[in-house]
Amino acid sequence: MPPRRSWACVKRSTPGRAVPAPRLPTEHDIRISPDPPRPRSGACPMTSPLLLQLIINGLIIGTLYGVVGMCFVLIYKASQVVNFAQGEFLLIGAWACWWLLTYWQIPFIWGFLISIAFMMVFGLALQVLVLRPLIGEPIISVIMVTIGLSIFFQALMKWMFGTFAQPFPPIFPVAKVEILGLQVQSAYLMSTGVSLAIMVGFAWFFKYSRIGLAMRATAFSQQVAQSLGISVRQMFALSWGISASVSAVAGVVVGIVNGVSSALSYFGIKVFPAVILGGLDSILGAVVGGLIIGLLENIAHYFDSQFLKWGNLYEIAPFYALIVILMIKPYGLFGTRDIERV
Repeated sequence: MPPRRSWACVKRSTPGRAVPAPRLPTEHDIRISPDPPRPRSGACPMTSPLLLQLIINGLIIGTLYGVVGMCFVLIYKASQVVNFAQGEFLLIGAWACWWLLTYWQIPFIWGFLISIAFMMVFGLALQVLVLRPLIGEPIISVIMVTIGLSIFFQALMKWMFGTFAQPFPPIFPVAKVEILGLQVQSAYLMSTGVSLAIMVGFAWFFKYSRIGLAMRATAFSQQVAQSLGISVRQMFALSWGISASVSAVAGVVVGIVNGVSSALSYFGIKVFPAVILGGLDSILGAVVGGLIIGLLENIAHYFDSQFLKWGNLYEIAPFYALIVILMIKPYGLFGTRDIERV
């Protein structure tokens, strides 16, 4: 009986056939594409198309990491608080959009915009009612409150919508688009375009708008900002509102690809290595760190599936990188180093 040909060689011997586009990876679906069997000796392994597909997916997921990382940085620069409920902002925004589209049957664009507006109001109310009374308290107390909010919002969403993932209604008339011989899902293109638009909007907002300049002044020095007539409390509330609304955008994009479930909140935890890598107080660093971590995850998945066969390197590689970053450059690539005089 002749030897059995490998999966890779069969794929290569079929001209014009594109490699299927993988789903956007999450904690429930960490494998982008099924692992092909290891070819026998003398067989021709098809590694380049798989590696190219993983790199593309790394850039896509990296842009989303960068967007959520900017929300982390925005709150930290304004109030020196690390928000551990950031992932729940994604979850609430995605559930809100899903509820509008499913129960009220409104068009996607209107449900998307209403969800963003709702999350803006939600973030403002959260800061005013819960976090503003904690001004002047130790930072660790505020951080513990954000952890408590994270647990509360997760339980609330499970009680309201259940524990099973719910898919979004069909949104795009064309499910896949062919780009450079690869079949790319329309949701991937939407996520990339929305992420880039948010990044450009952030750059314009903080450089040219009056509110953005006031927020930068508040982040630089609250005393100086108050002397210039800037309301520090309003800037605090606005930073939480913007962070919640932008996180909702990322939550909707991820929910379109993978469905909406409580596991979506884990996305906020996975952004921490990206924020630490770029610098906790740098907007640009959050974007660069997100792209690096997205690529690192998928390249680690490639080496794990092809050579190491550990099975979980995709999930733990960013946190290995986090440990190395904290040991070598604790302030990140673009972070500001604090010098304290004793």
